[in-house]
Amino acid sequence: MDAAARKIFNEKFSTEKYEAFLLRLNDGLTKPVQFRVAESPVFLTDDFRDKLLAAGNDIIDVILQPDFKELTERAIPEKWKVAKENDHPHFIALDFGVCKDTGGNIVPKLIELQGFPSLFGFQVHLADTYRQSFTIDDNWGIFFNDINREQYLDLLQETIVGPHQPKEVVLMDVNAPEQKTAVDFYVTQKYLGLPVLALSDLIEENGQLFYEGNGKLQQIKRVYNRLIFDEIENDPDIFEKVVDIRKPLDVEWITHPNWFYRISKFTMPFLKGDYVPKTQFLNTLKVVPADLENYVLKPLFSFAGQGVIIDIKTEDIENIKDPQNWILQEKVNYEPVLQAPDGGVKIEIRLLYLWPDGENRPTLAINLARLSRGKMIGVRYNKDFDWVGGTVAFMRK
Repeated sequence: MDAAARKIFNEKFSTEKYEAFLLRLNDGLTKPVQFRVAESPVFLTDDFRDKLLAAGNDIIDVILQPDFKELTERAIPEKWKVAKENDHPHFIALDFGVCKDTGGNIVPKLIELQGFPSLFGFQVHLADTYRQSFTIDDNWGIFFNDINREQYLDLLQETIVGPHQPKEVVLMDVNAPEQKTAVDFYVTQKYLGLPVLALSDLIEENGQLFYEGNGKLQQIKRVYNRLIFDEIENDPDIFEKVVDIRKPLDVEWITHPNWFYRISKFTMPFLKGDYVPKTQFLNTLKVVPADLENYVLKPLFSFAGQGVIIDIKTEDIENIKDPQNWILQEKVNYEPVLQAPDGGVKIEIRLLYLWPDGENRPTLAINLARLSRGKMIGVRYNKDFDWVGGTVAFMRK
């Protein structure tokens, strides 16, 4: 982390500035932010940024392998398979913890990966607000590959809207206005002009999708999909009440729901390298490691950290009935490298890639960061702390 930039920020920081920042962040939004936003952005050194780039490139190379779909076919639960899968995801998110290696160097370590969109709209608004509220100069930016703000929004438009009219492309989630990430939906709507719909707003006629707008039916050419099937898992009759989106419908998926499973924890055992923790499917485990304290057990088909076993005992492994659906992963120990006024804070950085149709490779475009003082990064582990929550990483241009 850039020590000089951190020193300047902390010296100028005040609670009053942070409160004004939050007011500015929510000003004019359709819905206020529903999650905690941290007091500070992250300032990366050039060296750490380059390590992130190298780590990301290695992982993307695996996803680009010709046999990747074959390797990950089992990742998709049969009941959630969606018809008409395309050749590549339109979004990739790679989560890295900021750690210390055995040589004492600060390095990124892969935590998880997703073939699914993240806060691609909100992060621009968040960075703009940090810059305005805390006077971060123009030598610092949040984009990769020499992309500027205007070029990023053009790339976002190309990826999501493509050749269609914005009214023909809808952002859809199970109940979009009620989601904690709804702020991203409406910021994206502001940037791109597309409607925000709940699953129940979709209307099917003869295999085509429509929604009601301005008193008439508007055909949907593309769905910017934000729905995760975990969210409707507890309603087995859901598709008797709404459109069954698993069917072969005359619509383009941005990104196709199957990629959420293909690029996920399921991918981890196929990855190697200095920035990837050793991971294997539990059913391939020949000998239980003697140092189980250095591993975590993760269920493949769970969402938002649910079901993860951090402090493993041998009986935990023995009691798992479906070992093919679990991974044993080398524990990643976050290093509290961000210096808050009252001590160190742990960091996770998410690299966000966009992959519009017609491109051979995804483009690393923007980032998301999260700060934590708890045992894990998630909200439930960081209640009652300050200098934690969602943020963004700035890098020198």
